[in-house]
Amino acid sequence: MIQTLFGSTEEKKTGLFERMKQAVTRTRENLAERIEEVVSLGKEIDRNTLDDLEATLIGADLGSTTTQEVLGKLRDKADRKQIKDVQELKRLLKDELLAILNAANTRPVHKVDGSPEVILVVGVNGTGKTTSIGKLSQVFRSQGKSVLLCAADTFRAAAIDQLEIWGQRTGTEVIKTKPGGDPAALLPQPGLGELDALIGRVSAAGLPVELRVSGACRPLSPGADLAAYRVVQEGLTNVLRHAGRAAATVGVEWGEQLVITVSDDGPGSGPAAGNDGGHAGTPGRGLLGLRERLALYGGELAAGPRPGGGWQVRAVMPTGAAS
Repeated sequence: MIQTLFGSTEEKKTGLFERMKQAVTRTRENLAERIEEVVSLGKEIDRNTLDDLEATLIGADLGSTTTQEVLGKLRDKADRKQIKDVQELKRLLKDELLAILNAANTRPVHKVDGSPEVILVVGVNGTGKTTSIGKLSQVFRSQGKSVLLCAADTFRAAAIDQLEIWGQRTGTEVIKTKPGGDPAALLPQPGLGELDALIGRVSAAGLPVELRVSGACRPLSPGADLAAYRVVQEGLTNVLRHAGRAAATVGVEWGEQLVITVSDDGPGSGPAAGNDGGHAGTPGRGLLGLRERLALYGGELAAGPRPGGGWQVRAVMPTGAAS
């Protein structure tokens, strides 16, 4: 610590709550000052005055809809000469905002049956999203619930840091991506290990599917595993869309190469279909994109009509894709 004739030069560190309190205080004081600037001493408060106040309220992040609702009621009072001075204006403004907040609090909260339950928090900067998330985390944990915080779509780096602080204080796990990153990157990516679940969903949609696996399973890199899964997913999706009443077979053959086939016995014919990956000349845009994805791992994809009728999608990948 450095001592001078005027005392210590060391600045006192403030906590997160104190800094947030100071920020809110500054916002409140700035709004009050702006209102007084718009409504100068002795100036009559009429519609023109309230029009000048509109930009001030929007600049304070009240939003256009809320601003118009509040000013609409204040204009009616101004027309009836019910606003005497700036203090009266502040009181009425406060009453109108409290009425809006209280009305919002009376709306029933939609409850989700079962778990997990996801709460999406969105809003402009400075409205208290992170603080509210921290409070909700503490409430849910006090109820014996498991809580996971996810910084999915945050473009401000400090927001992620603040969320991590709340996670530490409430004992809650936090998952995140880099500021401005893709929110989908936080989601676990499927692979061939999830084929049973995929086939179960497709079968429930009305398409009978048989899965045939041969050879010893070998590990794939996450990207290659996802690409292999997408081949089956897109192939079955095309059958559902284009093959009508059909049955499908998914083959996964492990060897020197990984061979994945999705075959159906529906009406699949047409000269353009073999080029585009769809049924009866209908382009399969998902499969077109998969060709490029598979090429990244040394794989190839082909699609076309089967000699005995129906349609087949076939992908070949080197098992060395694990690297």
